[in-house]
Amino acid sequence: MWGQGEVDTIVIGAGIQGSYTAHHLSRHSKTLLIDQFALPHARGSSHGQTRIIRKAYAKAYYTDMMMECFQLWKQLEAETNTELFRPTGLLVMGKEGNPSFQAMKSTLIDNNVPMTTLTSADISKRFPAVKLPKDVSALLDKTAGILYADRALKNVQDLFRRFGGIIRDGEQVVKIQPGDLVTVTTTAGIYRAKRLVITAGPWTNQLLNLVGLQLPLTTLKIMVCYWKEKIPGTYGISKGFPCFIRINSDPDVQEFYGLPANEYPGLMKVCYHSGSRADPDERDVSFQQPSQDVNLLRDFLSREFPGLDPNPAVVESCMYTNTPDHDFILDHHPDHKNIIIGAGFSGHGFKLAPVVGKILSELCLGKKPSYNLTPFKICRFRLKSVL
Repeated sequence: MWGQGEVDTIVIGAGIQGSYTAHHLSRHSKTLLIDQFALPHARGSSHGQTRIIRKAYAKAYYTDMMMECFQLWKQLEAETNTELFRPTGLLVMGKEGNPSFQAMKSTLIDNNVPMTTLTSADISKRFPAVKLPKDVSALLDKTAGILYADRALKNVQDLFRRFGGIIRDGEQVVKIQPGDLVTVTTTAGIYRAKRLVITAGPWTNQLLNLVGLQLPLTTLKIMVCYWKEKIPGTYGISKGFPCFIRINSDPDVQEFYGLPANEYPGLMKVCYHSGSRADPDERDVSFQQPSQDVNLLRDFLSREFPGLDPNPAVVESCMYTNTPDHDFILDHHPDHKNIIIGAGFSGHGFKLAPVVGKILSELCLGKKPSYNLTPFKICRFRLKSVL
C-alpha cells in the first residue's frame, strides 16, 4: 500500500471540480487526488446521470467561461471517445421586466449566442404541453443541452490516471499541516506536497477548520424529482423537448428547472433550485412528509406542465454548497498561499468544471489566471479567524 509519499500537488475532493483540477495538473506535475469515500459515490454534488449545460447566464462572466467550457467538454469527448453532450436547447421562461430574464437575454445577445425569443403564444404552438401565463415570454438558447454527468466524471478521472495521476479513495483527511511542504494526514497514510487544493464540496469548511479558516458556506439538501408523463413522450428528449429554466417573479422563490424525459423512461426531471439546510453527513435522513420544495414543484407543474402527474414518481437528493452571492470561491488561502480553495459552487458549477479546474491549476502553478477572478475572491466576504 502506498501509505506515505511526496507529490507536487494534493487535491482533496474527487467530485467534478477536484477531478478536473487534478486532470489539468497531471499534465504538468505529479498529482494525488484524495476522496473520503470509495469511488464512485453519491454523497456529494457530482453524482447523477445528467446536468443542464448552457450559455444563458444573468452574469456575463459565466457566459464568457462557458464559451471555453463547451470546447473543453468536446475535447474530453474526443480524448475518451465517449458521448458526453446531447444538444436539446434551453427554454428560459420569465416576465420581460424581470432583471434576471433581461440579463440572460443580454448576455446571449452580447456573445452572439444563437437564440430565439418566444411569446407565450409562440410557446403554446411550439410546445403545446406547456401552459404559460400571457405575460410570460421566453428565450431559447439553441446551443444548450444535456451533459451526461456520471459519465463525464468517470472519464475525467480515467484520463487523470492515464496521465499518471494517483487516486486514493476511501481515505478521510484528519489533519492538514501548512508549510512549504503541506502535510496531509488521512485515515490510511501521510502525504506531502508543495501545493494543496481543497475542493471538498459540502465538507469544505470541515477541512478549512484544520487550517484556521471558515467561509460563509451554506449546505443544502436538494430534492431531485422525476415526474411521470400522463402521455408517454409528451416531454421526451426524442420528441425534441428542450431543457428549461422557469424564472419566478417573486424574489424569494428560486428558479424551477427541468430536463426532458430521458434518464427514466416516461419520467421528466424537474427540480427547485434550492433546498433545506442539511449536514452533509446526515443527507440520507428520510423526510417523514413531503418537503415544502416538493409542494412548490407540485403546484408549479399543475399550472404550467399539466401533462405531468403532479406527484413525484422518484425522489433523489443532491447537496448544494452555496455562497451568499451564489458566486464561486476560487482563491488562495489568505494565510497560506500554497493552499488553494475551490468552493461554493451553489448548484451551478458542474458544467463549468473544465474552466474551474483550469483556473485552480493556474493558481497552483503560479500562472496568470485565464479569467478575471475578482468575483471569486475570498476577500469579498468579511471573515473571522477560527484560530
